[in-house]
Amino acid sequence: MWSITIKMMKKNMKMLIPAGIAILIGTAFIACTFLFGNTLNDSLRTQLTAQYAQANYIIQSTSKMSGSGSIPPTIGEVNTKQITSTDGVKSTYIQQSIPVNASTGDNSATLLAINASSDDRLLPVAMVKGHQPTRDKQIALPAKLADQLSVNIGDKVTLAANYGSGMRGSDSVELTVSGFTEDANGAFGAYGGAAVISMQTLANLEGADSESDLMFTGMTLDIDETKADTAVASIKKELPNGYSIETRQKAGDEALKALSQSGTNAVTFLMCFGILAMLVAALVIANTFQVLVAQRRRTLALLRTIGAQKGQLYRSVIGEAGILGVIASVLGIAFGSAIMAIVVHSHALKSLGRTGGLVFTWQVFVIPLAFGVVMTVLASIGSARSATRVTPLEALRPIDISDNKRAGIARGVIGFLLIVLGAVLTVGAVMTLRSSMSSSNLSDDYPTMLLSAIAGCALIFIGLVVTAAFWMPLLMRLGGAFAALFGPAAKIAHANIQKNPRRVASTGVALLIGVTLVSCIGTGAACAKQTMNNTLDTHYSVDMIAKGSTLSQSVADKIGKIDGVTTTLYAPIARGSVIIEGEERSATLIGVPDTATLSKVLHANLSGVSLDEGKALAPTYSSFTGKVFSFKNDEVSFSALHDDGSDGASDANTLTYIVTQRDYRNVDPDVIVTLFVNESYFQNKQVQADGHIILAAVDTSKASAVDILTNAQTVIGTSAGASLSGPIAERVRWNQIVDTMLTLLVALLAVAVLIALIGVANTLSLSVIERTRESATLRAIGMTRGQLRWSLAVESLVISLVAGIVGEILGIAFGWVGSYMVFSTFGKVALVANWQLNIGVLVVAALAALLASVFPARRAVKASPVEALAEA
Repeated sequence: MWSITIKMMKKNMKMLIPAGIAILIGTAFIACTFLFGNTLNDSLRTQLTAQYAQANYIIQSTSKMSGSGSIPPTIGEVNTKQITSTDGVKSTYIQQSIPVNASTGDNSATLLAINASSDDRLLPVAMVKGHQPTRDKQIALPAKLADQLSVNIGDKVTLAANYGSGMRGSDSVELTVSGFTEDANGAFGAYGGAAVISMQTLANLEGADSESDLMFTGMTLDIDETKADTAVASIKKELPNGYSIETRQKAGDEALKALSQSGTNAVTFLMCFGILAMLVAALVIANTFQVLVAQRRRTLALLRTIGAQKGQLYRSVIGEAGILGVIASVLGIAFGSAIMAIVVHSHALKSLGRTGGLVFTWQVFVIPLAFGVVMTVLASIGSARSATRVTPLEALRPIDISDNKRAGIARGVIGFLLIVLGAVLTVGAVMTLRSSMSSSNLSDDYPTMLLSAIAGCALIFIGLVVTAAFWMPLLMRLGGAFAALFGPAAKIAHANIQKNPRRVASTGVALLIGVTLVSCIGTGAACAKQTMNNTLDTHYSVDMIAKGSTLSQSVADKIGKIDGVTTTLYAPIARGSVIIEGEERSATLIGVPDTATLSKVLHANLSGVSLDEGKALAPTYSSFTGKVFSFKNDEVSFSALHDDGSDGASDANTLTYIVTQRDYRNVDPDVIVTLFVNESYFQNKQVQADGHIILAAVDTSKASAVDILTNAQTVIGTSAGASLSGPIAERVRWNQIVDTMLTLLVALLAVAVLIALIGVANTLSLSVIERTRESATLRAIGMTRGQLRWSLAVESLVISLVAGIVGEILGIAFGWVGSYMVFSTFGKVALVANWQLNIGVLVVAALAALLASVFPARRAVKASPVEALAEA
């Protein structure tokens, strides 16, 4: 029987190829997913151990200590000299780092600086030219950053702490470049490498008097392995509470364990799309085997006549599916491995700050193979059962493979109940959330409401899929009736669609799944962007804000000349604190000429506000809590910071103002309260400015937000430590995040859509094979080849567009429900749709449908009418 099965497979090879391609794509996706996870873990391990350089032992804080909220000891409080002098310890390196801003001339860049090491082997980065700093006034820069700053060895670079980081932004030091570094293993990939400075320079930038005052964060050691046990025991006695010494291997394993959860989540996330692709492939496979069994009914009947048992026929179909699954899955694994090999060896990961190799594990081979074979076999079970119902007498009957089988009543009832239950859960969740929001009392049951809405939408969709055999053929008939208006060839296509309603429904469902998910995600992304944009507009009172210790009037003038920027205000600022309702709050004091000038950039009602001497403008609400600020006796006392960054409330450096409150928010998002006073306080030195701020009004109708932000970032890039914020910046960042996620998700779902479109081509191919006699008759009575091709094209278009339109409608509805449930907590939800994406999906489906009809049409018109009638 097996030899007969193999021969039947060879005879019907062309019919099996599309189903095999569907399996290949699905298994390739799963194989790529596991290889990606392995590469990600390999990259993480490489990066984490790269920070240890060539050390073989690591001193670091334990998780218990780091999570206890305890303050780490200083280097001076740790007996580092005793650790270094321990017998067996060859060399040590105290790990310290600080984010800084390097500038030279008009060029500047943010980078990470680490301390120098007495042993090059323990330095986390490699010196590629020159040498490490040998004194306090030297620095070794990353080679790429040196090119960006246009500096060479011997040139001067100004290093400053970032403004607003808790360190004094005005503190800076001029250093001489002593060499260039390279971060080959990505120890500091997020920063593009690391600069090397002396420990004393690092302490100065931190605001510490000496290196002994720096927090002890960790230490790497090179210990003689022959003396390791004794040395480690001695070092443990010198360590403060909450610190331990571990081998390099163990420290790397613990760090990887802490971070690998992200890799596991990524693999799990991607696996969901792989499983989805295999489910869609199963629909394609099921269609293929239904037609195969229908075509072989006479052959199967003859086998029954000569003694074949039902079980043998059943095993023959299952075995054929298993062989197809194994071959296609193996090819899919090979294809997926080849794709990941190209990704790894093309340095695509390195451009993303990742380094890693192609790591094969048993999961890469076993799980995709198991998925491919199991899904193929499961998809063929219904056809195998049909094969067992063939009787010997059918060998004498004409072959009739039209599918007139009616959908089961049980399926319809179950599907209907699922839809009703899903609708109840979804509507109930939405109404409950709406009631909670209207009463301004979001219930603690919000997670339950969200899960209820998700479950409800899922049940509705599953119910629609289960009952597709009932409603999908009706929609296809309506679509075909409309298409029939465009000529006789289209009328034939309309008639052909109705011949196999179950198969057409199955094909439509495969495409429906992919299109619905794409549309749902696109709609959710559009709602998220619009809702967040509206929310940002109400949470920020200034369109764009730049602040820093080195900002100048010339920078403000340049920003004012940017297309889309209508007005700018350059003002001095001072950081400090105020007392509100008995509690100290961080504050920024901004000096402005008058309220008329301020009103040009501040979106607030300033009528009746005066900024004369002794008066200040304060916000009505807190941007963080939304609560009303209450100032005792309508007065506020502002205490400026000392030069060392400490608060000056206990000194005479405190000014009291009469307060006028207006509703404005997030002028300086880094503090709780932003106060406006007359600039004369800064001019007469009553308040010492420690930086400047630029407030800008923007008109996005004159230029895009992206262009405005990009140009503004270019301008302030010449000012060391300057930062840019405001709704323009937040909107661009948020939109970039949403667009990136949308692109990723749509790209992943494209796999399922591609398989579904292969299913459309497969359905047409099977229909052509079934209708050999019919096509020959049509050709014999005068139908041209072009008309026959157009008939198949119309049939493909109707299937794809009907399924696509239904998928778009469902996707938009589900997207709106999800957006309302998720974003209602941020503000009023904007229920919009991504029409560009939705129309694009339909256009792609239509073009792919036309392409899918090409090869079946070529097969249909290839044979002459006489030959086709003879074969039939």
